[in-house]
Amino acid sequence: MRALRQKVADQLATEAERRQLTTPATHRELGRALISTALNDHADALLLRGDPVLDLAEERDLATAVFDAMFGLGRLQPLVDDPQIENIEITGCDNVWLQYADGRLLRGPDVADSDEELISDLQFLAAHGGNGERPFSSAHPTLDLQLHDGSRLAAMAWTAHRPTVTIRRHRYTDIDLAGLCGLGMIDDALVAFLSATVRAGKSVVVAGLPGAGKTTLTRALANALDPLERVCTIETEYELLLHHLPERHLRIVPMQARPGSGERTADGSEVGAVTLDKLVYDSLRHNVTRIVVGEVRGKEILPMFKAMQAGRGSLSTTHAESARDAVERLATCALEAGPHISEGYAYRQIAQHIDLIVQVSVDDQTPRGGRKSRYVSEVVSLERGEGPNGVSMSEIFLPAPDGRAVATGVRPPWAAELTAVGFDLVWLDGAAQTWVGSQQRTGSSS
Repeated sequence: MRALRQKVADQLATEAERRQLTTPATHRELGRALISTALNDHADALLLRGDPVLDLAEERDLATAVFDAMFGLGRLQPLVDDPQIENIEITGCDNVWLQYADGRLLRGPDVADSDEELISDLQFLAAHGGNGERPFSSAHPTLDLQLHDGSRLAAMAWTAHRPTVTIRRHRYTDIDLAGLCGLGMIDDALVAFLSATVRAGKSVVVAGLPGAGKTTLTRALANALDPLERVCTIETEYELLLHHLPERHLRIVPMQARPGSGERTADGSEVGAVTLDKLVYDSLRHNVTRIVVGEVRGKEILPMFKAMQAGRGSLSTTHAESARDAVERLATCALEAGPHISEGYAYRQIAQHIDLIVQVSVDDQTPRGGRKSRYVSEVVSLERGEGPNGVSMSEIFLPAPDGRAVATGVRPPWAAELTAVGFDLVWLDGAAQTWVGSQQRTGSSS
């Protein structure tokens, strides 16, 4: 199967370029035809050697296996297709754990016959995954890519005891703020406030721990934009997937960074690499009014600052346990960019360019027989201040006793810009706070 897969993949790459095929559907159609031809050639070769040939059922199964390995994920495909699975954790070919949306953690089936086969499958996926070839070898032992369904795959080998893979599935790719309200992640007041903040062109950073729902909330914030606004998304791997929602974003410009080959040029940069910084620069030539930068884990924060300077508000995410921790986290990320970044400069850029931090929290009661819930717990506005780090924070929403964010009565310094886009400031009064469903209600939602 692996030999046929490689043979057909090489033929497909050549023919697709010759015929100028651009859509996944045309690639799959040509792939099926090439697989059929390859199986016929394989049968002829067996006959010439006097070996037994496959019967019709075996040949059909082999064709399906080759097709699934080329255009899907092989044995992983049924797991990725399960809408209830949120995370797939693999440590070696036979140590697989499945984390479900309701908090269950179950053992999964083997995903390969050996660790070597698992690495081979990952290398094939890296080379033929559909988002540009990505290196995965002992010289480049980590792999990050987006799968065909939009899931995020992170893998490492050679630097770990066994090849390790984590697949994070995005269960809500077409979601808006009203939809998150229905799921209990935010309430009516936050729907009104956050949508107005985005429309007013404010820059928002969504913070939270892994699996808290940062990408989902960021996607919902982006979906609050005018469908006719020209938006550019810049990510290391496509995760927001706004370009998969043409009815919500008619003029979207998606961009994705590309790792280099591992070789270095005279200036120290990787050969063939396309950085986030380069993409921000390129985006300015495409008449975009808003630049959305994906997750900030390190020096990506500098392109994020540039995006916030260049566009009319930006969106991004970062890992942090609280809104205040997010400020420190972002400052640390800026300092990682090199010795030319001072601590004062880092805090000054944060205060100058980030208008709002939205903290997402997770309450996991599944070990005690309960459920896992995700919700916004804090919303804090930032501006230049006189404090020790030069950042002044205004707490617009703070956690109630149950952890969910409620309005404090404090208004951001740019409240007038919110009213200009139709926001009623009464939503920021504590008496207007409302949580839907079984949550406590205070006052009226009208």
